[in-house]
Order: sequence, then structure tokens, then C-alpha cells
Amino acid sequence: MQEQEGRRQLPRAVIASTIGTSIEWYDYFLYGSAAALVFPKVFFPTSDPLAGTLTSFATFAVGFAARPVGALIFGHYGDRIGRKATLIATLLTMGLATAAVGLVPGYGTIGITGAILLTLLRVLQGIGVGGEWGGSVLLSMEWGSVRRRGLVASWPQVGVPIGLILGNGALLVFSNLSGSAFLSWGWRIPFILSLVLLLIGLYIRLGIAETPIFRRLLEQRRIEEQPVVEVLRRSWREIVLSMFVRMSEQAPFYVFTVFVLSYGVKTLKFSNNFMLTSVFVAALLSLVTIPLAAHLSDRFGRRLVYGIGVVLVAVIAFPYFALLDTKVAGLVVLAAIISLIPHDLQYGPQASLIAENFTGRLRYSGASIGYQLASVIAGGPAPLVATALLAAFHSDVPIAIYLVGCAVVSLIALALIPNRATADHTVEYDEDETVRAGRANVPT
Repeated sequence: MQEQEGRRQLPRAVIASTIGTSIEWYDYFLYGSAAALVFPKVFFPTSDPLAGTLTSFATFAVGFAARPVGALIFGHYGDRIGRKATLIATLLTMGLATAAVGLVPGYGTIGITGAILLTLLRVLQGIGVGGEWGGSVLLSMEWGSVRRRGLVASWPQVGVPIGLILGNGALLVFSNLSGSAFLSWGWRIPFILSLVLLLIGLYIRLGIAETPIFRRLLEQRRIEEQPVVEVLRRSWREIVLSMFVRMSEQAPFYVFTVFVLSYGVKTLKFSNNFMLTSVFVAALLSLVTIPLAAHLSDRFGRRLVYGIGVVLVAVIAFPYFALLDTKVAGLVVLAAIISLIPHDLQYGPQASLIAENFTGRLRYSGASIGYQLASVIAGGPAPLVATALLAAFHSDVPIAIYLVGCAVVSLIALALIPNRATADHTVEYDEDETVRAGRANVPT
């Protein structure tokens, strides 16, 4: 009966996780694209173009700073009351905050108050997405098997390119529909439409069952009173390594998908629609490469596939900007496409690589905190750092060097992070025994 339930619930859990994360990332990336193309003119019109862009990217970065807060809050409840209930709360937080962004009056109506409201709503977005990732990954992974853990856990990761496609696609559609009125009202419609996606996500998530691992913890009365405190005490090393192993995935991704929009429009003099379309096309490829990378990690080992992705970040950093600087439309699209391949090789195995390092009763908290701390040191600052480097040196070479540095940090973390790909994640394993088992099963 348990096997039958698993076969029935696994597809439902995968679909619920993937659709839920797609909605969350639609909300999140929609803000990022608008921060590059819309917000400097709508909320910071009195600043010069550079200052307006930097201020807009600063509100973007605030959401990343809030993500570890969301990880702490929802990680606690995810390990205390369950994965399903917590994921419903994260979806509501994210969806309502995003819809509200579309209703914030611009600078011409309420002055700087609009920017303040925008920042507060970005904080709520960050809190929501900070709790979303861990629960979505566990909802899929904890219904799956050890043999296909990498692939099963990767499906919520596919929500990233889906969200990027939906977010950029929505801005592209309404940019064309509203024409010259895009900055007055056209950009607001995609934000308000997130309410429709919110209702769809809630309907799907309410129909899934709690994971068998968490139900077993309830039956055995193994629930931790303070899971966040306990995981910080027991597994701080795994948390720190999870944070640094994401440097080469997180920072380049936001350079390639957010900063490049501003760079392409203001420096290369392409249109908003062209740059949105370039990133849109690149995201389509990620729909295939993310689950493929996860599948390969089940066959050949997490570290090998992930490590190839890290190295490729350093390899393509300089050619990427060289292609952009040709100002040839076809080569710019090619740069956008190849830029996400190294990211996908890391992002596919990443969910299982991080989550399987934490025992079941602390998994939501530990995986969420480790994953989201990277947002503070890598994802959030990346567009700001890239914009500041470009302004200071009038060259994209320092940005490429910055990406290479991120890759070096991640390679070191990858070499140190435990390999627990073969650990039985359905039981509460002893940390020392698992480390020994992981080392003994490192693929050769």
C-alpha cells in the first residue's frame, strides 16, 4: 500500500512543486526585469540614469536580504507542522505581495513613498521565496527514491526558467500591447495577473498529501522543538558550504538575466523587447538542461556534473561579454543562450546536493538556510556589483573577473561539502555515520 501510494503521490507532488515554484519565480523575476527596465523611470525619475539604475537594483537586492529571514521563519514551521501547510503560506505571501507591486503609485503621484512601498513589498517577496524553495524540493524529493533523487528533486528547479519565461514573456506582451503607455500602466498588468496564478497554485497544493518522511516523524514523535537552533548547532558546516557552493550559480545567473537587460539597453543600445526576448530564448533551453543535468548527476555523481558547471562559468565569462560587445543581434542572442548552460549544470543537481546533507527532522530548515544565505552574498549584490564595476572601469572585463572569482569560491566549497548521494534520506541518520558512508561512496 505504501508503494502504491508513493507511485500515485509522486507525480502529484512533482507537479505541485513545479507549478508552485514557477509561480513564485514568475513573481520574483518579474520584479527583477522591471527593476532593470521600468522602476528607474517610474519610481526614481529625479535621479540621473546611473543613480536611478543603482537605486532600483538596490530595492531588488533587498528581496535577497529578506530570503534568509523567510528561510528561518518557514524552515521552522516546515520542520514543525509539515511541508504542505508551510508551502501554502509561502505561496500566499509571495502572490499577494507581487500583485500589490502592480498597484503602487509612481513618483509623480506620491513621491518617494512609492519607492518605500515598493521596497517593503520586495521584502515580503523575499520572505515568501525564502521559504518556498526548501519545501518544494522536499515535497518532491521525499516522495522519490534514492536512485532518482537528483532528477526528482530537480523539478522544482525547473520552476526558475518557467518563471523567467512567464515573467519576461508577460512584460514583452504588455510592452507591445500598451505601446507608449507601457511605463504608465502596461507594466502593472503582469504583476496584478499574479493573483490568477496564485489561485491556480493554491488549488493544486491543497490537493496533495504530506510527505511520508514527515508523517513518520510525527508518528515517532521525532519533531524538533527548535529545528532552526538545532540545525545551526549540528550542521553549521553544511550550511556554510551550501552557501558558498552556490556562488558560481547564483551571482552569474543574475548578471546574465537581470544586469544584462540594463547593459543591453543602455550600453549596447538594443531595445527593451530585444533584450527580453534574448533572455526568454535562453530560458527555453533551461527547461531541458536543468532536469538533464540532474539525471546525469544520478548516473555519474553530483560533484562531477556540478563541478563541470562551475568550471564552465569561468570558461565562458570573458567570451560572453565579448559576444555582447560585438553589438550583433545574433551573437547577443547566442551569448544569452550559452550563459545559462553552466548555471543549469549546477542548478539541476543542486537541490539534492544541498537537501540530502540534512537529516529529515531538520531538512527544511537546514536546506533553506544554506540555500538562501547565498542570496545575500551572491544573487542580490550581483547586478549592483556589475553595474558599479562597469561605471568605475568603463569596461566589462572586471565583471568577467568577478564571475571567475565566484567560480573559484564554489570549487573550493564543492570539494569540501559531504557526499551523501547514497544516504537513506527516509530515516534519521546519525551525522558521523552518514559522513563516513558518503565518503565511502564517492564516485570514482
